[in-house]
This record gives sequence, C-alpha cells and structure tokens, in this order.
Amino acid sequence: MRFTADLHIHSRFSRATSRDLDLQRLWRWAQLKGIRVVGTGDCTHPGWLTELERELVPAETGLLRLRREPSPDQVPKSCRAPVSFLISGEISCIYRKGGRTRKVHCLVLLPDFAAARRLNLQLARIGNLASDGRPILKLDAKDLLAMVLHSSPCALLIPAHAWTPHFSIFGACSGFESLQECFEDLAPEVHAIETGLSSDPAMNWRLSVLDGVTLISNSDAHSANKLGREATIFDTELSYDGVHQAIAGGKGVAGTIEFFPEQGKYHADGHRCCGVRFSPEETIAHGYRCPACGGKLTVGVLHRVELLADRAAGARPEQAPPFWSLIPLIDLIGGALRVGSSSKKAEALYFELLSGLGNEFHILLEAPLHEIAARSTATLAAGIGRMRAGEVEIEPGYDGKFGTVSVSASEEDAT
Repeated sequence: MRFTADLHIHSRFSRATSRDLDLQRLWRWAQLKGIRVVGTGDCTHPGWLTELERELVPAETGLLRLRREPSPDQVPKSCRAPVSFLISGEISCIYRKGGRTRKVHCLVLLPDFAAARRLNLQLARIGNLASDGRPILKLDAKDLLAMVLHSSPCALLIPAHAWTPHFSIFGACSGFESLQECFEDLAPEVHAIETGLSSDPAMNWRLSVLDGVTLISNSDAHSANKLGREATIFDTELSYDGVHQAIAGGKGVAGTIEFFPEQGKYHADGHRCCGVRFSPEETIAHGYRCPACGGKLTVGVLHRVELLADRAAGARPEQAPPFWSLIPLIDLIGGALRVGSSSKKAEALYFELLSGLGNEFHILLEAPLHEIAARSTATLAAGIGRMRAGEVEIEPGYDGKFGTVSVSASEEDAT
C-alpha cells in the first residue's frame, strides 16, 4: 500500500511549540495535507504519554487511531481519509566523546505503549522527562540506541535532522564524520537518517558511507499547520512492521517530499547578526570569520556536506528513490495574491482549493494546472507549474534564518 507519513513532530509539551499541538488538530491537518500516518511525537513526556494512552486505540497492527474522532465537518469532503498514529519521540543527547562536547538529536519509533514505558523507565534514571517533550539528557547516543533496542527489538533510532550545525550527528559544531564514529559497534543498528529541512537526498547521495542507509524526511512540526512540510512516502504494508521493514530493509520507501533545501535555516554559512551569508568558498577565504565583527561564522549544511562528500554533485546511487521539492501551498497562494501567507485572504483561497480539488499534496503534485487555475488564479497555477519544474528563485537560509524560495509566473504561463 502506498501512503505518506510524517513521523517526527512535537506536542504542546515541547518548548517553543504551539498550544494547538493536540491529537484532534493533528488528525485534522493530516487529512488537509494528505498524510496517512502521523508520529505522536514526545512519547517520553509523562503527561503526553498518558494522554496518548487515553485518547488512542489500536488501529492497523502497531498503529493507533483516535478513540473519538472529531466531527468530519472539520475537514472538506475532498480531503477526508483515515489517519493513524505511530508512537515516536525526539531525544537530545548532550555528552562528551572524542574530546568534544556532542549534541545529537535522535528520533525514536516504537511499536507499542509497553515499549514506550520501558524506554521511559530507563531514561528517567538519567534526567527529568517531564521538563520538556524533547528531553535533554547527558547520555551518549550509542547508549540511547542500546536502551531503545532494549525497550523493543522492533524499535528504531534515527539520527534527526542529521546535518543541522548545532544538534545533529553530522553537524559542523558538534557532530561526527560517520555513523560508526558515533555509534561504534552498534552502528549497523542505525538503518536510516533524517535529512532535515536544510538538506535533500541529492546532497546525501554524495557520501558513499551513506549507501545502504535509508533517507527519510519529516516535518519536525512545532505547530499543526506545519505538518507535512517534509514527509516520507511508503509503499509497504500499512502497519508498524511495514514501516519498520521499509526503513530497516531499505525497500518500501518510495520517495520523500522535501523543502527546497535552500529554504532551510541552516543551508548556507553565515552570521545572522551581521547579515553575512556566505558560500563555502567565501567562508574558507575569510578564514571562517565574519568580516563585519570577526566572530565565528556558523558553518551550514551545504558546507558540511562538501567537507564529507566523496562524490561530485549530481551523483546518484543505484535504486535511490526519487524525491519531490515543494513550496507549501499557503506560501504559493500568498505570493500569487501578493498578500501575507497568514492573511485571511490567503487562508480563504487555501481552503477553497482544498474543498474543490483535494488535499494539499494532491494539489502541489498531481492536480491539472487548468483545474487549479479554474478554482483560483492563472498566476497561482503557473507558479505551481514552475515549482514542479524546479524553476524557482532562491535566497538561501543561514545561521538560523529561514531562506526564501519563490516562483514568478505570469498569467499566460498557466496551461
């Protein structure tokens, strides 16, 4: 079965997240986006885990559904579809290794509540799980992996947003140069990495050490409407085992939905306070220092990939699944209407399009442009066509500042 999943999200129990992150709103936005399976996020938080156990019941094997679904009127008929949940969470490991402080964020996927409880019992001996939905623990990522596997042999640990400078396995500030350096003899138990918003599969294909490692994408959503800004498309059995086998076995991941990586807030190098954004070559030429203030530049994902890559740009391993780079529909609408993405005018057209044509992924990837034009504007339809063709204008993100990716289209471009 082919379905789309977003397995890395957060709840309202995580810091710097929206209060709207509850199961009912996630259920609604999953349908609006076109997502079949959603990670619960924050399964290590005692309050959220108790809520999950109260509000969810078994669905497909190893997956869960809402015990009481909200009124279907919250979702346009054209978007209504079943939504299942998979137990997941993110853990921040901060520790010393190899003479350096390491800060590695890890995504965990678990087959049932019993496994979540077993993992939490182990983690609670190390730190306070109630302080944050994404707990910060003084714990070697290798030891976390051992605990995850002890909680269930079917559990998965996946390095999260693997290239982010400050909190990832390969990040420039505290990362490693290989899975083996981080996880040592347990490295074969790490079957996948999450590419993150600032990189895409093509960038990761440049590293031969990642051949055989499954590449997945997720939103890391901090509010419900950000669900699906990245996602993974599976072609496997709709069950926890199906997801596990697709990730661990390398077959069953049919592709990923991506940000344009330049839109991520750590793609390029730079110093946000001084407004300095550099390419890797410029950073090297300036000795990794900001020319305005002399401070250290934040080395972005593109630069880090260049340092570790052993293949030229454009290399692609055999049988690597495809990916699709998308601009969120609400952003395209805002650009076409020349209004802010959060404006009432943009929101009204967003829901009008969903009601008429179907979920957001269908509109962005599949809906005929003439149908989009008929229900909106020719400018918007042309913009979606250009996005599909990769004809975009880019201002790369850097040092914590999101980049901008936009399209410019005239009405006569629509077909």
